[in-house]
Amino acid sequence: MAIDYDKEVSSTKVEQKFLYESGNEMAAYAAHQINYHVMGYFPISPSTEVAQFLDTMKANGQHDIMLIPSDGEHSSAGICYGASTAGGRVFNATSAQGYMFMLEQLPVQAGTRMPMVMNLICRSISGPLNIHGDHSDLYFALNTGWPILMCRDPQSVYDMNLMALKLAEHAKVRLPVMVASDGYFTSHQKRRVQAFTHREDVHEFVGAQPPVGFTDTLDRNNPVTVGPYMNEPDYINNRYQQSVAMYNAGEVFEEIAKEFAELTGRHYPMIEEYRMEDAEVAVFLMNSASEIIKDVVDQLRLQGIKAGAISPNMIRPFPQKQMAEALKNVKAITVGDRADSVGGHGGNMVNEIKAALFTYGNTTTKVISRIYGLGGKDFYAEDGHAFFQLALEAVAADRVEVPFDYYGHNPGAPDKAPQRLLKPMDFDSLKTGLITVKQDEATGKLSVRIPPLRSLTKKPKRLAPGHGACPGCGIFSGLETFFKGIEGDIVALYHTGCAMVTTTGYPYSSHKSTFIHNLFQNGAATLSGVVEMFWERKRRGELDGLGLQDDFTFVMVTGDGGMDIGMGPAIGAALRGHKMIIVEYDNEGYMNTGAQQSYSTPLGHRTSTSSIGKNQQGKVTQHKDTAQIMAATNIPYVFTGSEAYPQDLVKKAAKAQWYAQNEGLVYGKILIACPLNWMSEDKEGTNIVSLAVESCFFPLYEVEHGSTNITYNPEDKGKRVELSAWLKTMGKTRHLLKPENEPALRSFETEVERRWNRLKAKHEHPDL
Repeated sequence: MAIDYDKEVSSTKVEQKFLYESGNEMAAYAAHQINYHVMGYFPISPSTEVAQFLDTMKANGQHDIMLIPSDGEHSSAGICYGASTAGGRVFNATSAQGYMFMLEQLPVQAGTRMPMVMNLICRSISGPLNIHGDHSDLYFALNTGWPILMCRDPQSVYDMNLMALKLAEHAKVRLPVMVASDGYFTSHQKRRVQAFTHREDVHEFVGAQPPVGFTDTLDRNNPVTVGPYMNEPDYINNRYQQSVAMYNAGEVFEEIAKEFAELTGRHYPMIEEYRMEDAEVAVFLMNSASEIIKDVVDQLRLQGIKAGAISPNMIRPFPQKQMAEALKNVKAITVGDRADSVGGHGGNMVNEIKAALFTYGNTTTKVISRIYGLGGKDFYAEDGHAFFQLALEAVAADRVEVPFDYYGHNPGAPDKAPQRLLKPMDFDSLKTGLITVKQDEATGKLSVRIPPLRSLTKKPKRLAPGHGACPGCGIFSGLETFFKGIEGDIVALYHTGCAMVTTTGYPYSSHKSTFIHNLFQNGAATLSGVVEMFWERKRRGELDGLGLQDDFTFVMVTGDGGMDIGMGPAIGAALRGHKMIIVEYDNEGYMNTGAQQSYSTPLGHRTSTSSIGKNQQGKVTQHKDTAQIMAATNIPYVFTGSEAYPQDLVKKAAKAQWYAQNEGLVYGKILIACPLNWMSEDKEGTNIVSLAVESCFFPLYEVEHGSTNITYNPEDKGKRVELSAWLKTMGKTRHLLKPENEPALRSFETEVERRWNRLKAKHEHPDL
């Protein structure tokens, strides 16, 4: 039967329009209608799109939200907390490891009662690394003191985002509120959605920001202390007040949901019951899977089975009384948790439900716990039938045979166990003896001799062919050129990023050498631990006879913005002087999450969070000079390199190895092409990075014991080109050459020239 959309819309009290959008789009749409004051954010899949959509809308003049790109999720949470103390409305979105990184900040915000709204686009927690949807990050949120609203589809994402702000600011609540939806299932699926047509109606529903009773750190006539040190008995009293506010949130949410239903015709009770009026067996699922189970219920009802389904629209506070009431006549329920509370004999939700039954005197309903759908594993109707079968079997046997288990796992086939396909590289072939490094006793500087590069082609590559990088990606050509200058064995640690993700899809690996992965924010610290364990075990004689060489080299590979979120630990490792190399492949953005701007993105460059529109023409700030930052830590050696100048890069790699083996930490930065996100031809990568050098945007130099040496000067070679010659080679920068963007271009040119002149001064004056 055809749907009469006009009639459907007119049946509500507020004018609405139909959209066909994803969950991420609807989170952004709600935020832009509310027109928050501030959003502090950091990109992480699958939540990144929320900031991207808002950035595009801002570039086109659709909202006034101050979007603040942070250097990591911990910082984004701090930005949001600070903004919330200053009297405005605040918004954020994150996922998985990003949520974990900001975790310590979240109880602070709840404990000091600072409202805001954050969308958690649920994703698996590492490790191992998985970017798909389950609830393992969500379950870490349960004890942060934030009310948590749940979203089963893009419609509820929009609706809950409107209700969340009203809930957060209510006088009886005054807490930050989380809106949780399923990564990729809900965040990226497009559905037909109704939204308020007029922003004025959104503002009327949400209401004006309440001025009374809220701390405002910008009110000079009422100076306040936020977050004081607190002893007992004040601390327990504070926690009690927060607890009361949390339970108030449940009551207030029901009031808001009723008001919202009167306006829109869409009602969200704390728990949604489907055909539960006479159900004898039931299944509990949350968010996207809870829609699938409804079809299963209908199928079982046709067979005469009294089946029903329950899903919550709010899990903090947990709707204990409502849950107990819904289950009072149910003989058995299978509870599906999309994350495990490891060691707790079930996921968090099954234990919440058991507590609800016990609290309200129900000792007869049998409860089966199953962990399902981890890492984005799909949940189908047949899986729903299996869950109901477990409940039916419990009723028939009058007992639960297996109270807790995983569902959907398998032991694997022994004959398909991963096999080593490549033999360990021969040490003699890795140590050619063709590269010599000598230290000048008088100056302490190193002199390097390398053979013609063709002589090094027999040297085995550190990475096997068959990785999944995009055509034309410069990461591996750049890294392999660098590794030609490294003699002997290595242990490599890679941050999360394109180089890691495209080379390690289990059960395969492109890495011939030992490989370790850790997240952006802790790679340098992790490799520091490996380095010191190597030297300590070697000192104790525990590695004797294992064939390890004295010149073992430790290399951390970072990129895709990794020296933003990972800068602090990198500086810490530098100051401690661990004997290792940090090499950054700089592709000028967070490319592995979809080409968002990073601090290494130059001024005016287009990314997915520095859009082009009538109100914005690319990134509005200058790029970070990582090499100069690391040089300021006084490590023995810093360098920049490019695959377009291979002899220069190989020499610097040899120096880097010597210093990392003999003195301490080394840092190097290699500019690499990213054709997909630079919007350039695959085959043009080497030419583009060469022009970056010849325009002096990316000068080639080294800082050896504090002394700067420019290793390639395009002016001396008569090869200096205008910055525009480089910019016109990439789709992400061609807009800068338009007449209307001349001020931005001039600003960029001025900054490049300033940095180049400063570098030349340092080259000419060793003490600078």
